[in-house]
Amino acid sequence: MIGMQYKIKFPKDYDMGIIKKRVTDNGHKTDGFPGLLFKAYLITETEESGNFYNSYAPLYIWNDSEGMNKFIFGGFYDNILGSFGWQQINMGVPYSINLDKEFNRSKYVVEVKGNIPESKSLANRDFLPFQHLVENSLGNVLIYNPDKWSYSNFFFYERKPELSPTDDITIYEILHISQ
Repeated sequence: MIGMQYKIKFPKDYDMGIIKKRVTDNGHKTDGFPGLLFKAYLITETEESGNFYNSYAPLYIWNDSEGMNKFIFGGFYDNILGSFGWQQINMGVPYSINLDKEFNRSKYVVEVKGNIPESKSLANRDFLPFQHLVENSLGNVLIYNPDKWSYSNFFFYERKPELSPTDDITIYEILHISQ
């Protein structure tokens, strides 16, 4: 499996209604996409949830590289390039994926970012310093990147959790989930 996300940041005064309409009109196009476990169409808005910026940051979990390669090099990603220019795609390895049967009802995602410190052993690594975030969630996905020795833990919710964003915590709204 492969985790993939690109984050397109917009100015504070950017009309996020443009992104919302784009997802409403086109989000269904990745429903049932070959090799895709899910794609969560994520946004942040400066005026919502205390976020620091407006962004469009879809999160993909691929079952295999074949589907991902088709998406990136088969013309589908060209829609992003044509609308927003060249974007850095962040890649990672899913360490754990726990999705409730009601996962597709999720409306919010909390991303907790962290670093994997240098150590003499990686055995029994604890990636859940925010264990309380698992409560009331409809799933969580932990993705790590050994190239950067970092990780992101994504927690999915139907109701917006009572949290404030920090440098390491981002609260996203989900516009659509493709499966």
